[in-house]
Amino acid sequence: MTAPPLRIAVAGASGRMGQMLIDAVLQADDCTLAGALDRADSPLLGRDAAAPLGRASGVVVTADLRAGIAPAQVLIDFTRPEGTLAHLAACRELGVKAVIGTTGFDDAGKAAIAEHARHVAIVMAPNMSVGVNVVLRLLDVAARALSQGYDIEIIEAHHRHKVDAPSGTALKMGEVVAAALGRDLKTCAVYGREGVTGERDPSTIGFATIRGGDIVGDHTVLFAGTGERIEITHKSASRATYAQGSLRAARFLADRDRGLFGMDAVLGLA
Repeated sequence: MTAPPLRIAVAGASGRMGQMLIDAVLQADDCTLAGALDRADSPLLGRDAAAPLGRASGVVVTADLRAGIAPAQVLIDFTRPEGTLAHLAACRELGVKAVIGTTGFDDAGKAAIAEHARHVAIVMAPNMSVGVNVVLRLLDVAARALSQGYDIEIIEAHHRHKVDAPSGTALKMGEVVAAALGRDLKTCAVYGREGVTGERDPSTIGFATIRGGDIVGDHTVLFAGTGERIEITHKSASRATYAQGSLRAARFLADRDRGLFGMDAVLGLA
C-alpha cells in the first residue's frame, strides 16, 4: 500500500527560495503542499502559493501561523531568525516538525531551537545542498591531514541581497576545520584585515566575504602551504539544490518524533 504524501508547509512563500521550495514540493510525487506562510505585507497574501509559477496549488498564502502550519507534518523555513523562532514556537505547539535553512542565529536563538527540538524533530543546517554537506566531510579529512604548515582561508560569495556575513555555510566550514584541528573557531577566526596587520598568525582561520549581483553561493576553503595550495570549492548555480536537499531532510523527519539533526545525519554521514 502506497504511503500518503508528506504534507509540507513553506515559510517565506513569496521569496525566491520560498517559490523554489513550492515548485519542488509540487513536482515531488511523495510530497504535497499543505501550507504557505508569509509576512502580512506580502504581495502574495491571499493568493495561490504557486501563482508566480503559473500554476495552481490549491493552497492560499497566509500570515496566520496556525492556519499555515497546522495542516502540515513538516515546515520548511528559509526566512529570518526572528521569523523562524516564531514559526518554531507554533510548530512545537502544533506538533509539526521543521527543516530550518535560515542562517544568522545568535547563541540565544540556537539555544531556543535546541529547546524546541526536545519536543519536535528538527533538521537544521546552514546549507541544505547535498554537495556542500559532502564538502564538509572532505574538509574534516583535509584539515586533519594538513594540520601542520598550511594557512587556512575561507572565501565566500553571495548575491547582493544577502543580509548576513560571513554566510552560515562559511561559518560551518570554519567550525568543521577548527574542530578537526582541535581549535575553537570563536577564538581563532579572523573576519577582516585592514592596514598594517603584521604577519599572519598560523593558528588563525581567515574569512573573506564577497557580495554582488545574483551569485547564488560560492565557497572555497584554501589550504596554503609552502610550494602548493589545496582548494576545496563548492559553487551553486541554482537554489534548486537547496530545495531538493530540504525535501530530503523533510523525508528524513517523517518517522522521527523529536531531536535536533544536521544534514550529516540526513545523508548518513554522521
